[in-house]
Amino acid sequence: MNTKEDYKPLLERVFGDDMIDVVRERIENRQERVIDKALSDAGVDPDALVKRALKQIELPERADDLEAPAPLRVYDVTDEEFEQAAAVLGDAGAVNFVALTASERFTAVQTGDVDVLMRNTTWTQSRDSSVGMDFGPTTYYDGQQLMARVSDGFSGSSSVADIDGSVVCTNVGTTTEKNIAEAALLAGAEITLLGFETSDEVYETFIAGGCDITTTDGSALVGRKAKMQPADQEWVIFPATPISKEPLGPTYGQNDSAWADAVNWTVYAMIIMDEYGVTSANVDATCATAEAEVARLCGGDGELQTAMGLSADAFHQVIKQVGSYGEVYDRNLNPVGLYREGSANAGWLDGGLIYSPPAR
Repeated sequence: MNTKEDYKPLLERVFGDDMIDVVRERIENRQERVIDKALSDAGVDPDALVKRALKQIELPERADDLEAPAPLRVYDVTDEEFEQAAAVLGDAGAVNFVALTASERFTAVQTGDVDVLMRNTTWTQSRDSSVGMDFGPTTYYDGQQLMARVSDGFSGSSSVADIDGSVVCTNVGTTTEKNIAEAALLAGAEITLLGFETSDEVYETFIAGGCDITTTDGSALVGRKAKMQPADQEWVIFPATPISKEPLGPTYGQNDSAWADAVNWTVYAMIIMDEYGVTSANVDATCATAEAEVARLCGGDGELQTAMGLSADAFHQVIKQVGSYGEVYDRNLNPVGLYREGSANAGWLDGGLIYSPPAR
């Protein structure tokens, strides 16, 4: 149970000394009419205040995990770090992660149970329109691949046509179902598709021999292979060129532009700082003498964070507490053999797709 004092550092960072007492009272006592008026007089949306101060983040229930050997949970950690940054509350721990299955996630956003989805939600036309989601910057460019046992005759050069007659396991409520069905149809391969609610069920069935193939985002397959491949089996991932595009990044409800700006520009700030070589280790020193774009992101002259409803040094704190885009990527994905170099996740200056609008 949080005490009033537990909220103080968070509130000081977000709202400053003048608002601490009234906000703390709002959170603790919920004396809504009196407190809401005080907040309104101060130009603060009281409902948004409580929602953002007690940030809810969706963490799918082990769907499309990218994991390294225990105890390091790589893809979980990577996106939790992005969400800790996206909270932009000056406290990387001020996030409540909520475990949801793929089929539950959009409803949770629509009902306001969570504020943002992360980790394995692909940006698609239907989700961006009829499902009622809006999408932030892509933080990981992925693509769907397949994984099978070498003992069943598969190799890294296998193609979708080679899975004819196979039983394929994947998650229900994801883009992977439609992708593999369409790819098999185009390749002239007849498959039996088995859908499961959680990824654990998928891989337990695969290991037990209940299916010949598993399929999901390639990064997730790399993680599962690293952690779960039995000593007496050899798994292989194919084809070399993914069968789909899977842009992954923060996802939130439509028509909430202020929150979208906060989430989006947190990611952009992490990308821009990475381009300048700013890291959690040197951000304090860099910000002390920074100029131009970096200075603005640090909270110096010309900063735009306060106009967004954030503290001036919000992005400085993101980098200090969580790191730049490159730091987060390298710290979590390099250990399982996923590197930015030569991939779509390299920076635009290095031939990749990771790119940010200018901070001005």
